[in-house]
Amino acid sequence: MYRTDIAEKSSAIMSQEHPLVTDFLNYLRFERHFSPHTGKCYAADLYQFSQFLVGGPEAAASASLPAKRPGAGYGADSVSSAVVTAPAATQTAGEVQMLREKLLAVTAEQIRSFLAFLHEREYSKATAARKLATLRSFYKFCLRRGYIAQNPVASIRTPKQEKRLPKFLEVEQIQKLLTTPDDSTLLGARDRAMLETLYSTGVRVSELVALNVADVDVAGECLRVRGKGRKERVSPIAPTALAAIRKYLEMRARDPRNAAFDQQPLFVNKHGQRLSTRSVRRKLDKYLVMCGLDPSISPHTLRHTFATHMLNNGADLRSVQELLGHQSISTTQVYTHVTTQQLKRDYDNSHPRA
Repeated sequence: MYRTDIAEKSSAIMSQEHPLVTDFLNYLRFERHFSPHTGKCYAADLYQFSQFLVGGPEAAASASLPAKRPGAGYGADSVSSAVVTAPAATQTAGEVQMLREKLLAVTAEQIRSFLAFLHEREYSKATAARKLATLRSFYKFCLRRGYIAQNPVASIRTPKQEKRLPKFLEVEQIQKLLTTPDDSTLLGARDRAMLETLYSTGVRVSELVALNVADVDVAGECLRVRGKGRKERVSPIAPTALAAIRKYLEMRARDPRNAAFDQQPLFVNKHGQRLSTRSVRRKLDKYLVMCGLDPSISPHTLRHTFATHMLNNGADLRSVQELLGHQSISTTQVYTHVTTQQLKRDYDNSHPRA
């Protein structure tokens, strides 16, 4: 069971039975403009924490058992899986009220105990930090609404993160991947255009599937991208990617089924409906096997590859920040560590004393 399925189940449990959490999720979606997927992940984290409060470590463990998806990466679009056990029966009004009281009476010591539980269960520091971020956001919301007098998370520091360099593909590897789809067929042409677009622009896979035909500016050689928080940006796109998109759209227009297709999305499935992020992942998995590349590569790896190759070839860090749609340049700076590795290789290969 993948994390998306888990998040959906947990979100349904929490939103149907806990009005306080429903209010929080609506706040994330309509005021903070978080994506539905992010809201579901927040709900999953709150569900596990609530189980910890009510039933202790064992209940929390059964609510979310780490089970990393084979070959999965750890980017924004690829988080570790978990197995969620739903309650056997719908909770009573009294049980819902009891949980509300427990959530609003939480102390910093209880949150530290929850973090200790995560550590004992060998959750990664990144996962623990994400769950703490969920609680931090939830209790800030409760404080603003006047449900609590003080934020129990305010005194808790986020666990220090391990420095993990983003995985990326070498130029020869990305060339091999991009030429794998058979673009003499409609679906092959679509897949070639998708992969070219991911590498050419560095867009997130969620941004890729949200693209519409009208977002492609052929004359200006750019795309209009809708990013996180409903923020739009203009992203340049390479002529090779534009050519792949044009070929795909021309083949789609000639297809006898095209009249029944949804004409708005740029990338559609075989039924003519907007492609999902999961479908993009499945297509990428297929081509990784075909060309013999690492199966743990994810669509987000192509985003890492875009940023790394840009910086390796002299792009300014601020420019890459804008292209990626990062709010903070500190998020983009992780790629400078990757390029440092490239500099060391160049040094070792070039310096007489190396």
